[in-house]
Amino acid sequence: MHSFITSYAYYNPDKFHFYGEELMKRCMAYRTLLDAGIHAAAGSDFDPGPFSPLMGIQGMVTRTGWNGEVWGANQRITVDEALRVNTINGAYATREEAIKGSITAGKLADFVVLAEDLHRVDPQKLKDIQVVRTVVGGLTVYKA
Repeated sequence: MHSFITSYAYYNPDKFHFYGEELMKRCMAYRTLLDAGIHAAAGSDFDPGPFSPLMGIQGMVTRTGWNGEVWGANQRITVDEALRVNTINGAYATREEAIKGSITAGKLADFVVLAEDLHRVDPQKLKDIQVVRTVVGGLTVYKA
């Protein structure tokens, strides 16, 4: 099990010149891990920041920063893979996949409703999708 900071590819491209492209081909290596059959999970080292999980998904899918630069494009993953990294794989990482991580009868009812389908939005705009509702334990805790 591995967990990387998902929003880093979008939020910090100004630092990547210091790392160089060769290192960036191995950083936040979701493609490499998933291809090896490893249950990679989403992570963050900065929970009070403005880093929406949708920003992380966009970064994993596009590997494009806020400034338009692409770093480590070989590590891009699909929207479906990014959803798994952020849901069932996270539950697997904490050994809670029996009670969370997917919408399945008998599991906790924790989910969000989005205004748009992640699969139909321009990948460069995934971070801008509005969260319409957040449900935790079957109760709505946020409604736009």
